[in-house]
Amino acid sequence: MAERVEQRLEDRIPELEQLERVGLFTRAETRAVFRKASALEYKIQRRALRKEDFIKYIQYEINLLELIKKRRARIGYSFKKDEIEHSILHRVHSLFNRATGKWKDDVQLWLSHVAFCKQWNAKHQLSKVFSTMLAVHSNKPALWIMAAKWEMETQLSSESARHLFLRALRFHPECPKLYQEYFRMELMNAEKQRKEKKEFEKAKMDLGEFNYSDEILNGEMARIVYRDATQKIKGVEFQLAVLSIAKLFDFTQDLQKEILENLQGSFAGDPLMWDHLARRMPEPGMPEPGMPQPSERRPKQRKVAALACREQRCCAVFDEAVRAVPTEDMWKCYITFCLERYKRKTNSEELKQKRLERTLSVFNRAHESSLLPEALYKQWLQLLLESSLSEKAVEVAEAATSRFSLSVDMWQMRLQVLIQLQREEVTQCFEEAVKHIKSKGSLPLWTLWVEWSEGANSKEDTQALYQRSLHATTPAESVTMKEMYLDWTYRNGGYKKVKRAFASLCENRPFSLDFFRKMIQIEKEQESCKMLHLREYYERALREFGSTDTDLWLDYIKEELSHPQGKPENCGSIHWRAMKMLQGDLVEEFISKYTLLQTGHL
Repeated sequence: MAERVEQRLEDRIPELEQLERVGLFTRAETRAVFRKASALEYKIQRRALRKEDFIKYIQYEINLLELIKKRRARIGYSFKKDEIEHSILHRVHSLFNRATGKWKDDVQLWLSHVAFCKQWNAKHQLSKVFSTMLAVHSNKPALWIMAAKWEMETQLSSESARHLFLRALRFHPECPKLYQEYFRMELMNAEKQRKEKKEFEKAKMDLGEFNYSDEILNGEMARIVYRDATQKIKGVEFQLAVLSIAKLFDFTQDLQKEILENLQGSFAGDPLMWDHLARRMPEPGMPEPGMPQPSERRPKQRKVAALACREQRCCAVFDEAVRAVPTEDMWKCYITFCLERYKRKTNSEELKQKRLERTLSVFNRAHESSLLPEALYKQWLQLLLESSLSEKAVEVAEAATSRFSLSVDMWQMRLQVLIQLQREEVTQCFEEAVKHIKSKGSLPLWTLWVEWSEGANSKEDTQALYQRSLHATTPAESVTMKEMYLDWTYRNGGYKKVKRAFASLCENRPFSLDFFRKMIQIEKEQESCKMLHLREYYERALREFGSTDTDLWLDYIKEELSHPQGKPENCGSIHWRAMKMLQGDLVEEFISKYTLLQTGHL
């Protein structure tokens, strides 16, 4: 091992001498580099190799390259690169090759090598890296796409990119992303050749030696890719993705038409197809049949009219869609479109009002068809309340709970509307809600009810409601209600009442740690805080959580040490009990924290 290390270090000497000779590094700096390199070399020559050692060595060499680059720029010296940088680059590539050979499954290591090659323009080396990486990770389509893009965009080799895509499709014959990028590459190649041909024709050059196929120029290769893909990949999402790619190129009108015809023919019952069809109406400013000429209206009015006309045409397509495909998903697409248009800013009050009326109308139609999704009722109510249509909001909220009578969210939404509008039937609605909703999952309703009652009802009614909620919720959910009840009792009844409430609540499990901590905090807020009471609360808490919480033991110890009535001699027994009660790794964690406490660092 030592001989190999010494040989590698000797190979470094010429470049270090050159660095010193040309004035990029001082003698002290070259010696420091040599010492650091020696230490790093020995680490990567051990029997038990570690990936971290290779990464540190590579990072050190990259930092060295960056430093040399900055020194060159500072003193304006650009010679001797073959003797200096070239040998360092060769060493980094060698290190990457050893590391990726040892840890082949680490994709991030391969990608780091790729990034290094791109940064230092090592094209020949990068080609080798891609070849080796794809042989190892042929199951990752993203790596094939990365390699093909590099061939196409950097190497300007459409043939190599096409070859890589074809190889990738042999491994992943049903990968939508691969087909999409292959389709894009063929269109990019066609566009590049069209531009080249145009420039040659503009310069009146003879195209005899250049072979520009009309099929490639018109995107026929992309059409072949698309047709092959549709035989293997079913689904409207892929068709829409390919169509969006084709729209980026101005010579693909025929191809777009074919994709659109396939969409309409094969996916007539898919909401996404109709959604796309409706949204592809011409943008404002494009000529529309029957639209007024520029001279007939002022520019702003003309723009608003064109926008309104476009939205109306989109909605006409959506209207046809919900008749053809009467599903919740189709109505959701329609409503989403209307909401997007409504939220767009406009200075025209007339257009804004028209958008609002259209959106509310679509919501209502979907509701009447019993096809409005549960999640959209909330948006409908928000829109109604923002538009000051409170009576309609109450009506819609009631209809939502009738349709989704077992949905906690729907009842919660209805109750929030009634509370916001300060209606008298809030209590009646709460009673109706808890009749429909089972105890499991009803916690949001009870928390909302008691929070409302605190501000609307008497203390006696609120206390009775809290007592009722403790029995109505499941044991796991009642924990939250206990915490809220304890807090409310302290705020409204004082210390004596909260002590009685705490004693009463402790009769029924389960508890939460916050429940005990809240009571401990209340005790500490009293002027005559008694350690006897604190010990009782800590002991109760430890009986429930002593095996899983180290901080509780430490807080107990701190209390004995800092409280005027505390007994520091109890700390030893508390520590002994903690060691016996804590489980697994918590024992070591407790020991560490206890040591910090003893030294005054906690």
